[in-house]
Amino acid sequence: MTYRLVCRTLLIALVTLGTSGVASLAVAEEEKSAQQTIRERISERVPGLTITGVRPSPAAGLYEVVTSTGETIYATETGEYLLTGDMLQLTETGIANVSEAGRSDRRVETLQAFGDEGLITYPAKGQQKAEVAVFTDIDCPYCRKLHDEMERMNAHGITVHYYGFPRSGPNTPSFAKYESVWCADDQQSAMDAAKQGRNVESLSCENPVGEQFELGGEVGVTGTPAIVLEDGDMVRGYVPADELARRLGLL
Repeated sequence: MTYRLVCRTLLIALVTLGTSGVASLAVAEEEKSAQQTIRERISERVPGLTITGVRPSPAAGLYEVVTSTGETIYATETGEYLLTGDMLQLTETGIANVSEAGRSDRRVETLQAFGDEGLITYPAKGQQKAEVAVFTDIDCPYCRKLHDEMERMNAHGITVHYYGFPRSGPNTPSFAKYESVWCADDQQSAMDAAKQGRNVESLSCENPVGEQFELGGEVGVTGTPAIVLEDGDMVRGYVPADELARRLGLL
């Protein structure tokens, strides 16, 4: 290849890359404009709805709108039309729930950002093979049933991190009970006693129960127990320890 031909080839390549870059920038600007339009239009028309994020969805022409409650809705680029419900995708292996996959990713990000400070943790016995986040209510019957399986979960190598989610909300007896457990010198013993229906000493201290309760709303907890796996998938309700272990690939 001659020197002149090499230069010409390089010039064509640079022009092509430049054109591609300009096109990509234009697309990015269009998406940014659409996202802002959607956010402003929905906020104006539905003032009680707090939007935490807007981004293009996998389906062309639709944008994913995430609210402060963890719910996902879809909007056209003008924000004029809204869709609710899960987005499903036909794949070679069947039907995939695109919306739930997105929620799972956001749960992982949200829990990681929150951190593990202030959790009541029951560590795995021996080698830890998995860990789960459990949003729990001390007075919830199925939460107590799950707690009865704690030793077996730990024996399977599962570490359980408890997040407070008293369903009755702040300033209620159930909420105060969780705060008392958290403020106890021996949190595990106090939790065990409370889960068995025994009285625990009423205590008050600075605690993160309120923050954990709000976190539950952010990740989509609607009932207890709510078990969040490491991949962000949520198991809603009670499951036996062996079934949970199988779901985690431990059996």
